[in-house]
Amino acid sequence: MGMLEESIARELIGAGLSFGASFVDLYVEKTASSVISIRDRVVKDIKTGTDFGIGIRVIFGDKSIYAYTNIAEREELLRIVGILCSLDKQSQRVNAPLSFMAQKPKELWPVSKGLDRDSTYEAKIAYLMSIDAAVRKHASISQVDISSLQKWQSIQVFDSEGLHLQDERHYTRVPVTAIATDGSKQARAFSGPGAARGWEYIESIAPEQLSEELVRRALTVLHADPCPAGKMPVIIDNGFGGVIFHEACGHLLETTSVEKKASVFHDKMGEMIAHEAVSAVDDGTIPGLWGSLGVDDEGMPTQKTQLIQGGRLTSFLVDRLGSLKTGYARTGSGRRQSYKFAPASRMRNTYIEAGPHTLEEMLATVPKGLYAKVMGGGSVSPGTGDFNFAVEEAYLIKDGRIDKPVRGATLIGTGPDILRKISMVGKNLELAPGMCGSVSGSIPVTVGQPSLKVDEILVGGEA
Repeated sequence: MGMLEESIARELIGAGLSFGASFVDLYVEKTASSVISIRDRVVKDIKTGTDFGIGIRVIFGDKSIYAYTNIAEREELLRIVGILCSLDKQSQRVNAPLSFMAQKPKELWPVSKGLDRDSTYEAKIAYLMSIDAAVRKHASISQVDISSLQKWQSIQVFDSEGLHLQDERHYTRVPVTAIATDGSKQARAFSGPGAARGWEYIESIAPEQLSEELVRRALTVLHADPCPAGKMPVIIDNGFGGVIFHEACGHLLETTSVEKKASVFHDKMGEMIAHEAVSAVDDGTIPGLWGSLGVDDEGMPTQKTQLIQGGRLTSFLVDRLGSLKTGYARTGSGRRQSYKFAPASRMRNTYIEAGPHTLEEMLATVPKGLYAKVMGGGSVSPGTGDFNFAVEEAYLIKDGRIDKPVRGATLIGTGPDILRKISMVGKNLELAPGMCGSVSGSIPVTVGQPSLKVDEILVGGEA
Protein backbone atom coordinates (compact mmCIF):
# COMPACT_ATOMS: atom_id res chain seq x y z
CA MET A 1 0.00 0.00 0.00
CA GLY A 2 2.74 2.44 1.11
CA MET A 3 0.87 5.76 0.93
CA LEU A 4 3.29 7.54 3.31
CA GLU A 5 6.93 6.55 3.59
CA GLU A 6 7.89 5.18 6.98
CA SER A 7 10.96 7.45 7.13
CA ILE A 8 8.78 10.56 6.76
CA ALA A 9 6.31 9.28 9.38
CA ARG A 10 9.16 8.73 11.84
CA GLU A 11 10.51 12.24 11.21
CA LEU A 12 7.08 13.81 11.77
CA ILE A 13 6.50 11.90 14.99
CA GLY A 14 10.03 12.74 16.15
CA ALA A 15 9.37 16.42 15.51
CA GLY A 16 6.19 16.33 17.60
CA LEU A 17 7.91 14.57 20.46
CA SER A 18 10.83 17.03 20.34
CA PHE A 19 8.35 19.80 21.14
CA GLY A 20 7.28 17.90 24.26
CA ALA A 21 4.17 16.10 22.99
CA SER A 22 3.40 13.02 25.06
CA PHE A 23 1.90 11.21 22.06
CA VAL A 24 1.76 11.71 18.29
CA ASP A 25 -0.13 9.74 15.66
CA LEU A 26 -0.71 9.96 11.91
CA TYR A 27 -3.75 8.71 10.01
CA VAL A 28 -3.25 8.29 6.28
CA GLU A 29 -6.31 7.51 4.16
CA LYS A 30 -7.14 6.89 0.51
CA THR A 31 -10.81 6.21 -0.28
CA ALA A 32 -12.44 5.33 -3.59
CA SER A 33 -16.22 5.64 -3.80
CA SER A 34 -18.97 4.83 -6.27
CA VAL A 35 -22.65 5.83 -6.18
CA ILE A 36 -25.41 4.91 -8.64
CA SER A 37 -28.81 6.60 -8.20
CA ILE A 38 -32.02 5.50 -9.91
CA ARG A 39 -35.42 7.20 -9.69
CA ASP A 40 -38.51 6.05 -11.54
CA ARG A 41 -36.65 3.65 -13.82
CA VAL A 42 -34.12 6.28 -14.91
CA VAL A 43 -30.41 6.36 -13.95
CA LYS A 44 -30.22 9.84 -12.44
CA ASP A 45 -26.58 9.89 -11.41
CA ILE A 46 -23.33 7.93 -11.39
CA LYS A 47 -20.65 9.41 -9.17
CA THR A 48 -17.13 8.10 -8.64
CA GLY A 49 -14.24 9.68 -6.83
CA THR A 50 -11.05 9.24 -4.87
CA ASP A 51 -10.04 11.20 -1.79
CA PHE A 52 -6.66 11.23 -0.08
CA GLY A 53 -5.46 12.93 3.07
CA ILE A 54 -3.39 12.76 6.23
CA GLY A 55 -4.56 13.55 9.75
CA ILE A 56 -1.96 14.58 12.34
CA ARG A 57 -2.69 14.50 16.07
CA VAL A 58 -0.44 15.64 18.91
CA ILE A 59 -1.40 15.04 22.54
CA PHE A 60 -0.01 16.98 25.47
CA GLY A 61 -1.14 15.23 28.67
CA ASP A 62 -4.88 14.88 28.06
CA LYS A 63 -5.14 17.75 25.57
CA SER A 64 -5.39 16.85 21.90
CA ILE A 65 -4.66 19.10 18.88
CA TYR A 66 -5.56 17.91 15.37
CA ALA A 67 -5.03 19.01 11.77
CA TYR A 68 -5.31 17.45 8.34
CA THR A 69 -3.97 18.02 4.85
CA ASN A 70 -4.21 16.64 1.31
CA ILE A 71 -0.52 17.32 0.72
CA ALA A 72 1.87 14.45 1.46
CA GLU A 73 5.10 16.45 1.01
CA ARG A 74 7.63 16.23 3.85
CA GLU A 75 8.13 19.99 4.29
CA GLU A 76 4.40 20.71 4.44
CA LEU A 77 3.79 17.95 6.96
CA LEU A 78 6.65 19.17 9.17
CA ARG A 79 5.25 22.70 8.97
CA ILE A 80 1.86 21.46 10.21
CA VAL A 81 3.44 19.56 13.10
CA GLY A 82 5.32 22.72 14.08
CA ILE A 83 2.12 24.79 14.05
CA LEU A 84 0.22 22.21 16.13
CA CYS A 85 2.97 21.96 18.71
CA SER A 86 3.45 25.73 18.96
CA LEU A 87 -0.05 25.88 20.42
CA ASP A 88 1.03 23.89 23.48
CA LYS A 89 4.82 23.54 23.42
CA GLN A 90 6.37 21.79 26.44
CA SER A 91 9.95 21.85 27.70
CA GLN A 92 10.24 18.08 28.06
CA ARG A 93 11.74 16.04 25.22
CA VAL A 94 10.70 12.51 24.26
CA ASN A 95 12.70 10.25 21.94
CA ALA A 96 11.04 9.04 18.77
CA PRO A 97 10.65 5.27 18.29
CA LEU A 98 13.80 3.73 16.82
CA SER A 99 11.71 1.59 14.49
CA PHE A 100 8.12 0.82 13.64
CA MET A 101 6.54 -2.60 13.92
CA ALA A 102 4.65 -2.88 10.61
CA GLN A 103 1.34 -4.70 11.04
CA LYS A 104 -1.51 -5.69 8.78
CA PRO A 105 -4.68 -6.96 10.48
CA LYS A 106 -5.71 -10.50 9.72
CA GLU A 107 -8.45 -10.61 7.09
CA LEU A 108 -11.55 -11.46 9.12
CA TRP A 109 -13.84 -12.01 6.12
CA PRO A 110 -13.26 -12.37 2.38
CA VAL A 111 -14.16 -9.61 -0.10
CA SER A 112 -14.33 -10.79 -3.71
CA LYS A 113 -16.00 -7.83 -5.48
CA GLY A 114 -14.86 -4.65 -3.78
CA LEU A 115 -14.07 -1.55 -5.81
CA ASP A 116 -10.56 -2.94 -6.28
CA ARG A 117 -12.06 -5.92 -8.21
CA ASP A 118 -15.29 -4.35 -9.30
CA SER A 119 -18.38 -5.56 -11.12
CA THR A 120 -19.46 -3.64 -14.23
CA TYR A 121 -21.83 -0.70 -14.07
CA GLU A 122 -24.12 -2.54 -16.47
CA ALA A 123 -24.44 -5.46 -14.06
CA LYS A 124 -25.13 -3.19 -11.09
CA ILE A 125 -27.71 -1.11 -12.94
CA ALA A 126 -29.45 -4.27 -14.16
CA TYR A 127 -29.68 -5.53 -10.60
CA LEU A 128 -31.07 -2.23 -9.30
CA MET A 129 -33.59 -2.10 -12.14
CA SER A 130 -34.74 -5.63 -11.24
CA ILE A 131 -35.59 -4.36 -7.73
CA ASP A 132 -37.47 -1.42 -9.26
CA ALA A 133 -39.47 -3.73 -11.53
CA ALA A 134 -40.32 -6.09 -8.67
CA VAL A 135 -41.57 -3.24 -6.45
CA ARG A 136 -43.66 -1.73 -9.26
CA LYS A 137 -45.65 -4.92 -9.83
CA HIS A 138 -48.19 -3.45 -7.39
CA ALA A 139 -50.35 -0.70 -8.88
CA SER A 140 -50.38 1.42 -5.70
CA ILE A 141 -46.61 2.04 -5.82
CA SER A 142 -46.13 5.52 -7.26
CA GLN A 143 -42.39 6.10 -6.79
CA VAL A 144 -39.25 4.01 -6.26
CA ASP A 145 -35.82 5.44 -5.36
CA ILE A 146 -32.81 3.11 -5.37
CA SER A 147 -29.10 3.74 -4.87
CA SER A 148 -26.00 1.63 -4.61
CA LEU A 149 -23.20 2.95 -2.41
CA GLN A 150 -19.72 1.44 -2.42
CA LYS A 151 -16.49 2.44 -0.70
CA TRP A 152 -12.96 1.05 -0.66
CA GLN A 153 -10.83 2.58 2.09
CA SER A 154 -7.07 2.06 2.54
CA ILE A 155 -5.49 3.39 5.72
CA GLN A 156 -2.16 3.64 7.50
CA VAL A 157 -1.73 4.47 11.18
CA PHE A 158 1.65 5.48 12.63
CA ASP A 159 2.12 6.45 16.28
CA SER A 160 4.85 7.36 18.74
CA GLU A 161 4.54 3.98 20.49
CA GLY A 162 6.02 2.36 17.38
CA LEU A 163 2.82 1.30 15.66
CA HIS A 164 2.75 1.14 11.86
CA LEU A 165 -0.50 -0.43 10.72
CA GLN A 166 -2.08 -0.86 7.28
CA ASP A 167 -5.66 -1.90 6.65
CA GLU A 168 -8.21 -2.07 3.84
CA ARG A 169 -11.98 -1.82 4.26
CA HIS A 170 -14.87 -2.37 1.88
CA TYR A 171 -18.47 -1.20 2.27
CA THR A 172 -21.51 -1.86 0.09
CA ARG A 173 -25.12 -0.77 0.65
CA VAL A 174 -28.33 -0.53 -1.38
CA PRO A 175 -30.91 1.91 0.08
CA VAL A 176 -34.40 1.48 -1.43
CA THR A 177 -37.47 3.67 -0.80
CA ALA A 178 -40.95 2.78 -2.07
CA ILE A 179 -43.88 5.21 -1.91
CA ALA A 180 -47.47 3.99 -2.14
CA THR A 181 -50.34 6.35 -3.04
CA ASP A 182 -54.12 6.15 -2.74
CA GLY A 183 -55.83 9.42 -3.62
CA SER A 184 -54.49 12.02 -1.20
CA LYS A 185 -52.94 9.42 1.11
CA GLN A 186 -49.28 8.44 0.84
CA ALA A 187 -47.04 5.98 2.71
CA ARG A 188 -43.33 5.33 2.56
CA ALA A 189 -41.28 2.19 3.26
CA PHE A 190 -37.48 2.00 3.41
CA SER A 191 -34.94 -0.81 3.34
CA GLY A 192 -31.17 -0.39 3.25
CA PRO A 193 -29.24 -3.69 3.38
CA GLY A 194 -25.50 -3.21 3.70
CA ALA A 195 -22.30 -4.96 4.79
CA ALA A 196 -18.57 -4.44 5.21
CA ARG A 197 -18.14 -6.47 2.03
CA GLY A 198 -18.14 -6.04 -1.74
CA TRP A 199 -20.84 -6.29 -4.39
CA GLU A 200 -21.01 -10.05 -3.79
CA TYR A 201 -23.09 -9.24 -0.68
CA ILE A 202 -25.73 -7.44 -2.76
CA GLU A 203 -25.87 -10.29 -5.26
CA SER A 204 -26.91 -12.58 -2.39
CA ILE A 205 -30.12 -10.55 -1.83
CA ALA A 206 -33.10 -11.66 -3.92
CA PRO A 207 -34.86 -8.62 -5.50
CA GLU A 208 -38.28 -10.31 -5.13
CA GLN A 209 -37.83 -10.90 -1.40
CA LEU A 210 -36.66 -7.33 -0.79
CA SER A 211 -39.48 -5.84 -2.86
CA GLU A 212 -42.25 -7.97 -1.33
CA GLU A 213 -41.37 -6.76 2.17
CA LEU A 214 -41.19 -3.11 1.06
CA VAL A 215 -44.55 -3.26 -0.71
CA ARG A 216 -46.20 -5.05 2.21
CA ARG A 217 -45.05 -2.37 4.65
CA ALA A 218 -45.99 0.56 2.41
CA LEU A 219 -49.50 -0.79 1.75
CA THR A 220 -50.05 -1.67 5.42
CA VAL A 221 -49.29 1.90 6.48
CA LEU A 222 -51.23 3.40 3.55
CA HIS A 223 -54.52 1.84 4.68
CA ALA A 224 -53.97 2.10 8.45
CA ASP A 225 -56.07 4.18 10.85
CA PRO A 226 -54.50 6.99 12.93
CA CYS A 227 -52.71 5.81 16.09
CA PRO A 228 -54.22 6.70 19.49
CA ALA A 229 -52.05 8.59 21.97
CA GLY A 230 -51.25 7.99 25.63
CA LYS A 231 -49.10 5.94 27.99
CA MET A 232 -49.26 2.20 27.30
CA PRO A 233 -47.20 -0.99 27.11
CA VAL A 234 -45.26 -1.26 23.86
CA ILE A 235 -43.59 -4.23 22.21
CA ILE A 236 -40.76 -3.08 19.95
CA ASP A 237 -39.82 -5.67 17.34
CA ASN A 238 -36.33 -6.85 16.48
CA GLY A 239 -33.76 -5.44 14.06
CA PHE A 240 -33.91 -1.69 13.50
CA GLY A 241 -35.89 -1.37 16.74
CA GLY A 242 -32.40 -1.27 18.28
CA VAL A 243 -32.01 2.29 16.98
CA ILE A 244 -33.60 3.52 20.23
CA PHE A 245 -30.95 1.83 22.36
CA HIS A 246 -28.21 3.10 20.03
CA GLU A 247 -29.37 6.71 20.07
CA ALA A 248 -30.86 7.12 23.53
CA CYS A 249 -28.42 4.95 25.51
CA GLY A 250 -25.39 3.96 23.41
CA HIS A 251 -24.14 7.52 22.91
CA LEU A 252 -24.31 8.06 26.68
CA LEU A 253 -21.80 5.20 27.13
CA GLU A 254 -19.15 6.75 24.84
CA THR A 255 -16.30 8.45 26.70
CA THR A 256 -16.85 11.39 24.34
CA SER A 257 -19.78 12.28 26.63
CA VAL A 258 -18.63 10.46 29.80
CA GLU A 259 -15.35 12.43 30.06
CA LYS A 260 -17.29 15.72 30.10
CA LYS A 261 -19.81 14.34 32.64
CA ALA A 262 -22.40 15.14 29.96
CA SER A 263 -23.79 11.62 30.27
CA VAL A 264 -26.23 10.63 33.02
CA PHE A 265 -24.22 7.37 33.27
CA HIS A 266 -20.79 8.98 33.82
CA ASP A 267 -20.63 7.90 37.48
CA LYS A 268 -22.77 4.73 37.32
CA MET A 269 -20.12 2.09 36.52
CA GLY A 270 -21.02 -1.17 38.28
CA GLU A 271 -24.53 0.03 39.13
CA MET A 272 -27.90 -1.25 37.92
CA ILE A 273 -28.96 1.08 35.10
CA ALA A 274 -31.47 -1.24 33.41
CA HIS A 275 -33.94 -4.02 34.18
CA GLU A 276 -32.16 -7.29 35.00
CA ALA A 277 -33.56 -8.72 31.74
CA VAL A 278 -31.32 -6.37 29.71
CA SER A 279 -27.78 -7.20 28.55
CA ALA A 280 -26.17 -5.11 25.81
CA VAL A 281 -23.03 -5.45 23.69
CA ASP A 282 -20.95 -3.41 21.25
CA ASP A 283 -19.00 -5.83 19.04
CA GLY A 284 -16.69 -4.76 16.22
CA THR A 285 -15.56 -8.28 15.33
CA ILE A 286 -18.64 -9.88 13.71
CA PRO A 287 -17.48 -10.98 10.23
CA GLY A 288 -18.72 -8.77 7.39
CA LEU A 289 -21.21 -6.80 9.44
CA TRP A 290 -21.76 -3.16 8.38
CA GLY A 291 -20.16 -1.74 11.55
CA SER A 292 -17.33 -4.28 11.84
CA LEU A 293 -13.62 -3.43 11.65
CA GLY A 294 -10.40 -5.41 11.99
CA VAL A 295 -8.86 -2.44 13.79
CA ASP A 296 -10.25 0.91 14.85
CA ASP A 297 -9.02 4.23 13.43
CA GLU A 298 -6.32 4.46 16.11
CA GLY A 299 -4.90 1.09 15.04
CA MET A 300 -6.22 -0.96 17.97
CA PRO A 301 -7.87 -4.34 17.25
CA THR A 302 -11.62 -4.18 17.78
CA GLN A 303 -13.31 -6.37 20.37
CA LYS A 304 -16.61 -7.48 21.82
CA THR A 305 -17.40 -5.06 24.63
CA GLN A 306 -20.06 -6.01 27.19
CA LEU A 307 -21.75 -2.71 28.03
CA ILE A 308 -24.57 -3.95 30.25
CA GLN A 309 -24.82 -7.38 31.91
CA GLY A 310 -28.06 -8.33 33.62
CA GLY A 311 -28.99 -4.65 33.95
CA ARG A 312 -25.61 -3.63 35.42
CA LEU A 313 -23.28 -1.16 33.67
CA THR A 314 -20.04 -3.03 32.95
CA SER A 315 -18.13 -0.92 30.40
CA PHE A 316 -17.95 2.31 28.48
CA LEU A 317 -16.76 2.69 24.87
CA VAL A 318 -13.25 4.10 25.15
CA ASP A 319 -10.83 5.64 22.66
CA ARG A 320 -7.26 6.75 23.47
CA LEU A 321 -8.12 10.29 24.56
CA GLY A 322 -11.13 9.02 26.49
CA SER A 323 -8.86 6.58 28.30
CA LEU A 324 -6.44 9.38 29.22
CA LYS A 325 -9.28 11.49 30.58
CA THR A 326 -11.31 8.82 32.40
CA GLY A 327 -8.77 6.11 33.30
CA TYR A 328 -10.83 3.35 31.65
CA ALA A 329 -9.03 0.91 29.33
CA ARG A 330 -9.38 1.40 25.57
CA THR A 331 -11.95 -0.81 23.83
CA GLY A 332 -10.94 -0.41 20.16
CA SER A 333 -13.68 2.18 19.68
CA GLY A 334 -11.75 5.12 18.20
CA ARG A 335 -13.54 5.90 14.93
CA ARG A 336 -13.87 8.72 12.39
CA GLN A 337 -15.59 9.43 9.10
CA SER A 338 -12.30 10.27 7.36
CA TYR A 339 -8.90 11.91 7.82
CA LYS A 340 -10.77 15.23 8.19
CA PHE A 341 -11.87 14.23 11.71
CA ALA A 342 -9.94 13.41 14.86
CA PRO A 343 -10.94 9.98 16.23
CA ALA A 344 -13.49 9.74 19.03
CA SER A 345 -15.16 6.93 20.96
CA ARG A 346 -17.94 5.57 18.77
CA MET A 347 -20.20 2.53 18.48
CA ARG A 348 -19.64 -0.32 16.02
CA ASN A 349 -22.31 -3.10 16.09
CA THR A 350 -24.44 -2.30 19.14
CA TYR A 351 -27.33 -4.49 20.25
CA ILE A 352 -29.38 -5.82 23.14
CA GLU A 353 -28.70 -9.53 23.51
CA ALA A 354 -31.32 -12.22 23.04
CA GLY A 355 -33.49 -13.32 25.97
CA PRO A 356 -35.78 -16.28 26.74
CA HIS A 357 -39.18 -15.14 25.46
CA THR A 358 -41.18 -15.57 22.28
CA LEU A 359 -43.13 -12.71 20.70
CA GLU A 360 -46.35 -14.57 21.50
CA GLU A 361 -45.44 -14.79 25.20
CA MET A 362 -44.86 -11.05 25.32
CA LEU A 363 -48.08 -10.24 23.47
CA ALA A 364 -50.05 -12.43 25.88
CA THR A 365 -49.13 -10.12 28.79
CA VAL A 366 -50.56 -7.00 27.08
CA PRO A 367 -54.36 -6.52 27.17
CA LYS A 368 -54.08 -3.15 25.39
CA GLY A 369 -51.00 -1.54 23.88
CA LEU A 370 -48.89 -0.98 20.76
CA TYR A 371 -46.74 -3.31 18.65
CA ALA A 372 -43.97 -1.27 16.98
CA LYS A 373 -42.93 -3.62 14.19
CA VAL A 374 -40.62 -1.32 12.21
CA MET A 375 -38.97 1.79 13.64
CA GLY A 376 -38.23 4.94 11.64
CA GLY A 377 -36.06 7.97 12.35
CA GLY A 378 -36.10 10.26 15.35
CA SER A 379 -34.32 12.82 17.48
CA VAL A 380 -32.40 12.52 20.76
CA SER A 381 -31.09 15.01 23.32
CA PRO A 382 -27.37 14.13 23.70
CA GLY A 383 -26.94 14.68 27.44
CA THR A 384 -30.11 13.12 28.81
CA GLY A 385 -31.14 10.55 26.21
CA ASP A 386 -34.60 12.14 25.76
CA PHE A 387 -35.95 10.76 22.49
CA ASN A 388 -38.81 11.01 20.03
CA PHE A 389 -38.90 8.22 17.42
CA ALA A 390 -41.37 7.63 14.61
CA VAL A 391 -42.74 4.12 14.12
CA GLU A 392 -42.83 3.24 10.42
CA GLU A 393 -45.12 0.22 10.87
CA ALA A 394 -47.29 -0.22 13.98
CA TYR A 395 -50.29 -2.24 15.18
CA LEU A 396 -52.59 -2.03 18.17
CA ILE A 397 -52.43 -4.92 20.64
CA LYS A 398 -55.84 -6.08 21.87
CA ASP A 399 -56.38 -8.88 24.41
CA GLY A 400 -52.88 -10.26 23.91
CA ARG A 401 -53.01 -10.36 20.12
CA ILE A 402 -51.89 -8.15 17.24
CA ASP A 403 -54.91 -6.15 16.05
CA LYS A 404 -55.32 -3.57 13.27
CA PRO A 405 -52.46 -1.47 11.84
CA VAL A 406 -52.15 2.21 12.81
CA ARG A 407 -50.18 5.08 11.33
CA GLY A 408 -48.48 8.18 12.73
CA ALA A 409 -47.22 6.57 15.96
CA THR A 410 -44.25 8.04 17.81
CA LEU A 411 -42.45 6.76 20.92
CA ILE A 412 -41.48 9.47 23.42
CA GLY A 413 -39.28 8.95 26.46
CA THR A 414 -35.73 8.86 27.82
CA GLY A 415 -33.09 6.18 27.37
CA PRO A 416 -32.33 5.71 31.08
CA ASP A 417 -36.05 5.39 31.86
CA ILE A 418 -36.86 2.94 29.06
CA LEU A 419 -33.94 0.69 30.08
CA ARG A 420 -35.59 0.12 33.46
CA LYS A 421 -39.00 -0.62 31.92
CA ILE A 422 -37.87 -3.40 29.55
CA SER A 423 -39.29 -6.40 31.41
CA MET A 424 -39.23 -9.11 28.71
CA VAL A 425 -36.63 -9.82 26.01
CA GLY A 426 -37.24 -12.09 23.03
CA LYS A 427 -35.20 -14.84 21.43
CA ASN A 428 -35.27 -13.38 17.92
CA LEU A 429 -32.18 -11.17 17.80
CA GLU A 430 -31.76 -9.39 14.47
CA LEU A 431 -29.31 -6.70 13.34
CA ALA A 432 -29.72 -3.82 10.87
CA PRO A 433 -27.28 -1.33 9.27
CA GLY A 434 -27.39 2.45 9.63
CA MET A 435 -25.28 5.60 9.65
CA CYS A 436 -24.36 7.36 12.89
CA GLY A 437 -23.37 11.00 13.19
CA SER A 438 -21.33 12.45 16.06
CA VAL A 439 -18.25 14.58 16.74
CA SER A 440 -16.04 12.53 14.43
CA GLY A 441 -18.45 12.52 11.50
CA SER A 442 -20.83 9.99 9.97
CA ILE A 443 -19.79 6.32 10.19
CA PRO A 444 -21.28 2.88 9.39
CA VAL A 445 -22.82 1.20 12.43
CA THR A 446 -25.16 -1.68 13.10
CA VAL A 447 -28.08 -1.54 15.53
CA GLY A 448 -30.10 -4.46 16.76
CA GLN A 449 -32.18 -6.24 19.34
CA PRO A 450 -34.68 -9.04 19.77
CA SER A 451 -38.34 -8.15 20.38
CA LEU A 452 -38.71 -6.22 23.66
CA LYS A 453 -41.62 -5.50 25.96
CA VAL A 454 -41.55 -2.02 27.50
CA ASP A 455 -44.03 -1.93 30.39
CA GLU A 456 -44.98 1.71 29.79
CA ILE A 457 -43.99 4.40 27.32
CA LEU A 458 -45.66 7.57 26.05
CA VAL A 459 -47.07 7.03 22.55
CA GLY A 460 -47.80 10.04 20.40
CA GLY A 461 -50.54 9.61 17.81
CA GLU A 462 -53.00 11.40 15.55
CA ALA A 463 -56.25 9.81 16.75
